[in-house]
Amino acid sequence: MSFLWTTEELITHLVGRPFGTLPEGITGISIDSRSIAPGEAFFAIKGDRVDGHDYASIAVANGAALLIVSEAKLPALGRITVPMIVVEDVLAALQKLGLAARDRSHAKIIAVTGSVGKTTTKEMLRRVLEPSGRVHAAVASFNNHWGVPVTLARMPADTDYGVFEIGMNHADEIRPLVKMVRPHVAVITTIAPAHLGNFADLEEIAAAKAEIFEGIEPGGHALLNRDNSQFEYLERAAQAAGVEHIHSFGQHAKAEFRLAEFDGSAESSVVWAVIGGETREIAIGAPGRHLAENAMAALGAASLCGADLTSAIEALGHLSAVKGRGQRHRLALDTGSYVLIDESYNANPASMRAAIAVLASSVPTGEGRRIAVLGDMLEMGAFSKDVHSELAGPLLAAGIEHVWLAGPEMAALRDALPDSVQVEYLEKTEDLAAFAVRAVRPGDVVMVKSSLGIGFGKIVAALLDKHAPFTDTERQI
Repeated sequence: MSFLWTTEELITHLVGRPFGTLPEGITGISIDSRSIAPGEAFFAIKGDRVDGHDYASIAVANGAALLIVSEAKLPALGRITVPMIVVEDVLAALQKLGLAARDRSHAKIIAVTGSVGKTTTKEMLRRVLEPSGRVHAAVASFNNHWGVPVTLARMPADTDYGVFEIGMNHADEIRPLVKMVRPHVAVITTIAPAHLGNFADLEEIAAAKAEIFEGIEPGGHALLNRDNSQFEYLERAAQAAGVEHIHSFGQHAKAEFRLAEFDGSAESSVVWAVIGGETREIAIGAPGRHLAENAMAALGAASLCGADLTSAIEALGHLSAVKGRGQRHRLALDTGSYVLIDESYNANPASMRAAIAVLASSVPTGEGRRIAVLGDMLEMGAFSKDVHSELAGPLLAAGIEHVWLAGPEMAALRDALPDSVQVEYLEKTEDLAAFAVRAVRPGDVVMVKSSLGIGFGKIVAALLDKHAPFTDTERQI
């Protein structure tokens, strides 16, 4: 059997002591007792809300081969007979294992940060690098103080390309994470007013994102969005950090990975890009100019890592949007169907505008409507009322005449929209979900977007639960 880590390696790198009869090795690492697979090690991390030690017995029942537990918690686990490695602090031990994984790796490492598009760009990189070698990338949005070490520790020794997402909502959060990851290429997708309540202005956000430069390997590369207002600031920051190679992507004439033309439809896009002085036509299997911009970042990073660019471009044609980030569903309703666009994972002013643009490009059928279902953008602080009310502009410019809202902050947008827009406002997400199920009609295109904490995934779930996937039987004949 091929092990991710042998038990001997685990004991050494975790600086732990064995308890019980340990297996020869483990096949994976989990911090979630519900999804752990047989043969994996369960790290009982103590988080802000839950303590993994409280779920150790569930992890054992689900097949955990080994538990990594804290010395202080050991007495409370007396009845559990599964093998354990006992450490002083479980999260610190996981970080040590992540560092060991990075030290043993010969992979090209890419780190992605930015106010918008981190996870999408990471998933694009996973797709475009696969034709060139074995890719290891973060699952979901594992981009914080536990997600990054988990992703590192899970990286197999024979990985060719490692892709890591690094997030933050305060200064000094990226710095320790990027020094663990030590990327050969660091990408900043863009700087936008996300987590604005924790910063004075965009330059402070840029400064926090610029911490990523401090971990770039000697001789490595920074890849920046040349269309962003903070490009020059980031370029200077990269130079000050000693980054030897600074590159750019975007529509700007001087961008090395340049988006020359964009042709978008409701389901996909075609881009003409100039890379290395050559113009290439690129099909992207998902809609939105913002995805085309992310694709330029992904292709740029892949190129800088030496991946095959032709295969990478071809792979973009097979791309599809993921759950919570633009995934589309055609659902049956009465004698017809409607389209649900799931953008429910997160939101800030920039991603709201991008999602509204995607809705604007979607064409309702029959008597259908374009409907924006919007919830609060969190962590906007003193700027919250302004950034919510300012969404009226892009909604009106896009011709969106039906807007369904929930959340206390969205009251500002309700008040900013003119009478020409049909607005439905409910304070609670659950109430809006019930309304949406009742009010949706055949031919509609419904786009759902909010910050994760508002829980608009419940609206998506309610619609998916109520309406089955649409099957066009006529086309099957």
